[in-house]
Amino acid sequence: MTRPPVRTAPTGAVYFSLLGPLTARLDGHELPLGPRKQRLVLATLLSRPNTPVPVEVLTDAVWPDDPPRTARKNLQVYVSAARTLLGPAGREGRDRVVHGCGGYLLRIAEGELDTLRFGSLARAGRAAAGRGDLAGAARLLREALDLWEGPPLNDLRDSAGVAEEAGRLEARCLTVYEDWAETEIELGRPAVAVDGLRDLVERHPLRERLRAAWMNSLHQSGRQAEALAVYDDYRQLMARELGLEPSPAMAALYRSMLGRGREARRPAPAREAVSPAAPPACTAAFTGRPGELRELLEVLGCGEERVVVVSGPAGAGKSALALRAAHLLADRFPDGRVRVRVRREDGTARSRAEILAELGRLCGVAGNAAAPGNATSPGNAVSPEGGAGGDRAATAALADAWQEWQARHRALVVLDDVPDEASVRGLLSRSGTCSVLITARAQLAGLAPVHRIALPALADGEALELLGKLIGAGRLRADPGAALRIVRACGGLPLAVEVSGMRLAVLRHLPLAEYADRLDDSSAALDELVAGDVSVRHRIASGWQDLADGDRWVLGRLAGLAEGGGFTLDRAAEALGCGERAAIRAVESLIDAGAVTSPAGEVTAHAALYEVPRLLGLYAHEREGV
Repeated sequence: MTRPPVRTAPTGAVYFSLLGPLTARLDGHELPLGPRKQRLVLATLLSRPNTPVPVEVLTDAVWPDDPPRTARKNLQVYVSAARTLLGPAGREGRDRVVHGCGGYLLRIAEGELDTLRFGSLARAGRAAAGRGDLAGAARLLREALDLWEGPPLNDLRDSAGVAEEAGRLEARCLTVYEDWAETEIELGRPAVAVDGLRDLVERHPLRERLRAAWMNSLHQSGRQAEALAVYDDYRQLMARELGLEPSPAMAALYRSMLGRGREARRPAPAREAVSPAAPPACTAAFTGRPGELRELLEVLGCGEERVVVVSGPAGAGKSALALRAAHLLADRFPDGRVRVRVRREDGTARSRAEILAELGRLCGVAGNAAAPGNATSPGNAVSPEGGAGGDRAATAALADAWQEWQARHRALVVLDDVPDEASVRGLLSRSGTCSVLITARAQLAGLAPVHRIALPALADGEALELLGKLIGAGRLRADPGAALRIVRACGGLPLAVEVSGMRLAVLRHLPLAEYADRLDDSSAALDELVAGDVSVRHRIASGWQDLADGDRWVLGRLAGLAEGGGFTLDRAAEALGCGERAAIRAVESLIDAGAVTSPAGEVTAHAALYEVPRLLGLYAHEREGV
């Protein structure tokens, strides 16, 4: 790997590096960082720049097994040393490290930390690729990679907390290297990537995208025998270590090399249903949902149903279920499994043009949409110079290309976190053998014909299994009654159970019974359901924004009725101060939106017992002041 030139920060500013050993430089001179525990604190703060880091996370990084009674005081000493090293921030002279909300926040600019600079360059490189500027993309991605000096934080990885952050940083670096290598191959410059890819494959032998890029770079360089040997080695390794075959994409690349000289540029578009834009939810191993998973596999596996909608409230585990099913259905979809999020990070809906461009980029189809015969990037298909009419025409061309691709392939497309029917109606296959798996908070009643699966709350046993995976089976067995109170206070919502487990895994001293008492307090429960940057309130708030103003008011009124376990239509009409017909319409509107649950079997509206999920009800109380 090429070593970068000496980097300079603004005069008088310290420049920190995590992409290699932890270092700090001032005007080109390396600074001493003190004893190991002080460096662990600094590394943990730098790995989460401009983000509050809980005291518990810092404690766990420094003393993973048995923190001393003086741990908090010692942390204050280490943080004080970090403040001295960093100096004041900006012209205002503000404190670099501030304390609040139970943790420490380190203020640092992009030009002072290599990981921030790395991320900025990587984003710019991908944006350039999206515009069709492959040469610019290659240059920017290479600049990012020049900041990578080796395994991140390799001198502090004996700390489990730091090792986890280091692993996350290394995964980001590997992804950018793969982006860069594939871009160089697209530009017809495969030889520049060969040696670096070989070194990385030796360190990460089971990372398929790296190996595919190495194999392709050898092939495009005229070294076909070596390229085929890379595949054969990988096939044997997969069989020996995992008992698996290479993916259909890798096998397709191999076959193309056997049969068509140097035509193959990159693997076929068969991809795992994963995305870097995935929401920060349900990071634990998949748990529960056996009935729903079985139904998904049966429906999608038989090939008769082409569209399935999995619905449920925010945090119900819809994405986790969809990804699990997509993984298990690999052999039924030889042309791949592709996942695209239909919302942006702020919860707003993405445009159809954005979604089509991403689908085209992942599947290799939309590049010709804007101008037939022209290998333009899908990002160029929607030209800002074209005006509204040009944008509409380009989007229509993308849509036609996408429909044509679906008609000729058998793939599974996961459209994740869909806000409404209009967002996906033009994306569904009109013919062919592609299937679409949609996840949504609402039930999307306007889509037909589709197969629907609604996710209920986790059963007590499933929720306890998930909690046990995070806090340990021994701790669960020590107080099963309190554990049961915790998962029930979470309303069986997978995200809430997981956040509880993540929090308890850090707060090892906290008795389960005490935490259960906190969750039972309706005025404080949502405050307790926060772990790092994962917040149940934040996820529920995202779903709350989907509701119309009138529905929010209705939900606030009905939430109070649901505290006793449910409410009838008569009680709903009384609480809303309206007649029977209006009450039915109001309740059914919330059922359609996924905010109210109803019985699974057939029952008249008057006899039904409706429910509002506990945590959503608590949030409704907060917002509506009922």
